[in-house]
Amino acid sequence: MGEAVGAKSTPGTPRPGAYSTPGTPRPDRNSTPVTPRPASASPRPPISAPPSQFHSPSLSRSPLLTPDHIVPSKTPRSSTPRNATPRIRTPRFITPLGSPLRRALQLTKLDPQDAWLPITESRNGNAWYAAFHCLCSGIGFQALVLPVAFTVLGWAWGIIALTAAFAWQLYTFYILVQLHENTETGTRYSRYLQIMSANFGEKKAKWLGLFPILYLSIGTCVALNIIGGSTSKLFFQTVCGQSCTVKTLTPVEWYLVFASAAVLLSQLPNLNSIAGVSLIGSITAVVYCTIMWMVSVNKDRLPGITYTPVRGAKKIDRFFEVLNSLGIIAFAFRGHNLVLEIQATMPSSEKHPSRVPMWKGAKAAYAVIAACLFPLAIGGFWAYGQRIPNNGGLQAAFYKYRRNDTSQFIMGLVSILIIINALSSFQIYAMPMFDELESIFTKRMKKPCQWWLRIILRAVFGYGVFFLAIAIPSIGSVGGLVGGISLPVTLAYPCFMWLKMKKPKKYGKMWYLNWSLGITGLILSVLFMAAGVFVIKENDSKFEWFKPK
Repeated sequence: MGEAVGAKSTPGTPRPGAYSTPGTPRPDRNSTPVTPRPASASPRPPISAPPSQFHSPSLSRSPLLTPDHIVPSKTPRSSTPRNATPRIRTPRFITPLGSPLRRALQLTKLDPQDAWLPITESRNGNAWYAAFHCLCSGIGFQALVLPVAFTVLGWAWGIIALTAAFAWQLYTFYILVQLHENTETGTRYSRYLQIMSANFGEKKAKWLGLFPILYLSIGTCVALNIIGGSTSKLFFQTVCGQSCTVKTLTPVEWYLVFASAAVLLSQLPNLNSIAGVSLIGSITAVVYCTIMWMVSVNKDRLPGITYTPVRGAKKIDRFFEVLNSLGIIAFAFRGHNLVLEIQATMPSSEKHPSRVPMWKGAKAAYAVIAACLFPLAIGGFWAYGQRIPNNGGLQAAFYKYRRNDTSQFIMGLVSILIIINALSSFQIYAMPMFDELESIFTKRMKKPCQWWLRIILRAVFGYGVFFLAIAIPSIGSVGGLVGGISLPVTLAYPCFMWLKMKKPKKYGKMWYLNWSLGITGLILSVLFMAAGVFVIKENDSKFEWFKPK
């Protein structure tokens, strides 16, 4: 009996003691004895981990799950079968993500094509990268147009509208950061259009979101080309001086110079690779905004300026002018079409979700943005009042009224900082378009874009933007229209997606808040677009199309 304890007999041999019925023949005792299992040769348990640890640090297609985790025993293999823990065979493109409280492990099926596209090609971002990208996309040339809105809204309503828009867009920014990872299904939404498709369906997402998202990216790049080209001309004139006899380039040629520089810089492969570019763009934006409002405030105010809001002759004119001014303020807070894309560049796991560093970087970025936008809008309107030109905003007023009493070095420094910031911002706003163009190729050909094809696609986009830039007369004329078209992406859609995914208590505070903000955002979007079209139509005789200045 002692020989059979703790072991099984060979196949076909009955176990000792298994025959208790009288008359049942017992097995032959001369058969092959069962080899006892030594205590020291007990099988080592397979290395295992809770489901929450089955992840890759970068959520790439290389999880830390390998089929060779069972270490073989050094002792001779026993004839006794063992029931080892089955190997976990996880495809290389699948990475688990989610709550450990779920009974079943749900996997995040990442699209293998993500490794070929510029936005998700690299997932080693951090809070610093997020801060750089958010700051570069959230502050820049659009801040220079804010005093134009104050000329119509006045002091009180201008400050109220700017504060309300800042708080509203910061709340929707927070919503997008929280919705980036769905803990129930384990899905990461790496693009704005993806999360819209998950909530509204693919067809509705394309109808409602594709045009505003692409229009926002293209419209911003067009405005950046206008700013960069016109400022390049001002920089040359400032450096050369009034007595310079060198023949300058035409405005179209300056636009072409800026477009060529932007295309050259756009050859950086992915969103993470332009983190340094975004840092440079952020620093230049903060510096030139600070210089412009501080110099304007420190100098004496212009004689005879007034702060009375501009009013049209007709009521309908006044109504649409107010709406267009509100659209300009909305245009100052564009950038939500990049939130999910920026967060997609970060590693994520259950213990270290990407929303933590993303929100940390965003808070730091928007603290700096608020410290720049409010003094720029208020100080610019205080210094120039109703004399701020609609075409160019604070930048045009600064060069027009402060050229004679400000040093040439300061004027030239502001110009070169604006140019560098425009080049840097162009890259981050063009990245969704690069991603979309390359995704069309990868979906059809089932392979990544070749390096020469990537160069061609980005060059075609850059010079296409140049053609649109020379056609549009001014930024102030299209600011309200662009703000109206992009407003749902910034202020409305995130609220509806929160209701769809988080399912707050019906008729509760969050339910009422998101429904009211979402519906209000859609109504304002329609009104702002109508006002933008009205302003362009009314001033069409004053505009010179295809004649940039």
